Amino acid sequence: MTDIPTQAFHDGNAIPKFGLGLWQVPKDTCADVVRDAIGMGYRLIDGAAMYKNEEELGEGIRASEVSRDDLFITSKVWNDGMSYDDVRKSVDDSLNRTGLEKLDLMLLHWPFPQQDTYVTAWKALIDAQADGQMTSIGVSNFHKDHLDRIIGETGVKPVLNQVEVNPRLQQSKLAQVNDARDIVTQSWSPLGSARSFDAAPIKAIADRTGKSPAQVILRWHIDIGNVVISRSGNPDHLRANMDIFDFNLTDDDLTAIAALDTGERTGPDPDTFNGLD
Repeated sequence: MTDIPTQAFHDGNAIPKFGLGLWQVPKDTCADVVRDAIGMGYRLIDGAAMYKNEEELGEGIRASEVSRDDLFITSKVWNDGMSYDDVRKSVDDSLNRTGLEKLDLMLLHWPFPQQDTYVTAWKALIDAQADGQMTSIGVSNFHKDHLDRIIGETGVKPVLNQVEVNPRLQQSKLAQVNDARDIVTQSWSPLGSARSFDAAPIKAIADRTGKSPAQVILRWHIDIGNVVISRSGNPDHLRANMDIFDFNLTDDDLTAIAALDTGERTGPDPDTFNGLD
């Protein structure tokens, strides 16, 4: 079984550097996917209220043969509940739906700057953490001004910022912003909808290492210092996605992949996205 390394947080806790994301995993298969992934060695499972499969996430955890203490479970607060009371209720609801007593990490899913309540929402997560409802707190899709505002107004830094990262949207400047604040960068949509699978550097590395383009890209996330979550409901793909810890990319590989960055998103822009329209 693959021994997945961990990434330390500034709060003294740590997260597995690779895990399973549950965005768009259907409700009717989610519990089995979670159970099977845990059986294969996955320990980080990334969920969210908006994914509409938190109940099944909990079922998969309970169906596995791995102790809850050995798992790292994330959820997220959705944009339709960003007031203080709504965030506290969202945390309660996620715990109730999953059947867990405590989450390892809770994130604000988007800043939703047009509503301008993300500082209040962050204060609610701080209090929920103080009340023991989760071990660590972080954010998702936050830019520099969003991060600096919540830190400046509360004095509490997120442990992690989960953002879209793939070879065509590398977010190196945002990663530097995170690093300067001791915030871990976590990649979502790490394969970028397979848009870079046929890129010459990816194909060359795959040919040299005997790995697939997907494995090369997932390894790239690890080698640039990010935590990464991938998604699949296919058992063969789940195993293959995790098989990335027996090789490394060279400095020349990293330079070649860096040239693939076009700044093109597969998801929405955090400065304008509200998720409710």
